[in-house]
Amino acid sequence: MIRVLIADGLRLTREALSVVVASEPGMQVVAQVPRGDEIAPQALRTRPTVALLDAQLPGLDGIPAAERLKAALPPCRVVILTTLERPGTLRTALELGVEGFLSKAVSVKELTDSVRKVARGERVLDPRLVTDALHTPDNPLSERDRELLRLAAHGHTPPEIAEILHLSPGTVRNNLAAVNRKVGARNRIEAIRTATALGWI
Repeated sequence: MIRVLIADGLRLTREALSVVVASEPGMQVVAQVPRGDEIAPQALRTRPTVALLDAQLPGLDGIPAAERLKAALPPCRVVILTTLERPGTLRTALELGVEGFLSKAVSVKELTDSVRKVARGERVLDPRLVTDALHTPDNPLSERDRELLRLAAHGHTPPEIAEILHLSPGTVRNNLAAVNRKVGARNRIEAIRTATALGWI
């Protein structure tokens, strides 16, 4: 039996996916999760074989949520579902060891076949996303850079980011200025917009 956890911020999508997966022979939905920061705790409780994660989730996006899940429950295999708008996200996902990366434009059959393949230990990548990723510039941001930008994107000020990350406000401001230079942005808002569009955060 393939035990599946489904994480999507939209209730309708989450429930529709659950109905589709649960109707497949040999598959069981063990958890439905609305937020990225709830994925790892739920997975530890329900022990899924495969986790289907939306790339964009409230609380914590799919990629950092996948990283936490991998650390908390290494046997669980992860499939990220995304739109075609952030092709650079694929590279980050592969660096984390995600087993599947699919466009939300896939058919029900493609999705369920992919869950089975991933559960067997195969890797499944949407060819359209792979093509887009090959034409996307390399991510120049370090993990700390990405963490800073994610916090800034969620509306935190440099002093708040400093408190969250246990850094001095001056260090945060200097690091954000360095991020702007790496991304080629004039300010923090532009850096967030560019990094998000390219799937770097």
